[in-house]
Amino acid sequence: MTSLQGKNIIVTGGASGIGLAIAKRFAAAGGRVHLFEINPDAGEEAAAQIRKDGYDAVFIPCDVSDHASVQQAVAQVNHPDILVNNAGVAHVGNVEQTTPEDMDRLYQINVKGVYHCTRAVIRKMVKQGGGVILNMASVAAVTGIPDRFAYSMTKGAVLSMTLSIARDYVDKKIRCNAISPARVHTPFVDGFLARNYPGKEKEMYDKLAATQPIGRMGTPDEVASMALYLCSDDASFLTGCNYPVDGGFINLKM
Repeated sequence: MTSLQGKNIIVTGGASGIGLAIAKRFAAAGGRVHLFEINPDAGEEAAAQIRKDGYDAVFIPCDVSDHASVQQAVAQVNHPDILVNNAGVAHVGNVEQTTPEDMDRLYQINVKGVYHCTRAVIRKMVKQGGGVILNMASVAAVTGIPDRFAYSMTKGAVLSMTLSIARDYVDKKIRCNAISPARVHTPFVDGFLARNYPGKEKEMYDKLAATQPIGRMGTPDEVASMALYLCSDDASFLTGCNYPVDGGFINLKM
């Protein structure tokens, strides 16, 4: 089994969805997981759940959009070996439907959040002689998706930052890769359907699931499996790459 024994890991947005699946998988692999989460109740509950399963996890309050908050959170992590930049928010709308406030919000969380966390952690990684950074991008970073103007912009930026970080720090023994999921069944999806399609949740879920050539949405655990591999020593030769976990969405789309 892939091991992260003795590794100190930061997972932003680690209290739900893909972030929680990654946190659980990394903790089960022997790592000490630090959940950076803005919601204190969710953060405490997620960390307690992982500890109840017999693994090592701690919740650290953090607003990734706030530089000072990130600095304070990272200061509490000794020798960070792995950073997973997972925290993010979505928005539905084309350019006309995207307000300046919408644009600023997504930029502050999805783009500046990755910048804040990476900048705070990477100096420690350089000093300690290496580390791994994994960024959560999206199929929206590399293909056109209707009504995802602001979200696509931010995920394109995440992918570009991934390549830049990998290039600048390859000689410092710091690897940086990205994962680009397609639609993944998370609580966010269920909430989105309930808000926007009351009474038609199943119909719309099936419609969204069918957009993946494989015929279904992915699961958070499937993304977590890829994340575990990329952050482990098994992937020590991999850096500067983007890995779609998308059921064929990018390359098999008809």
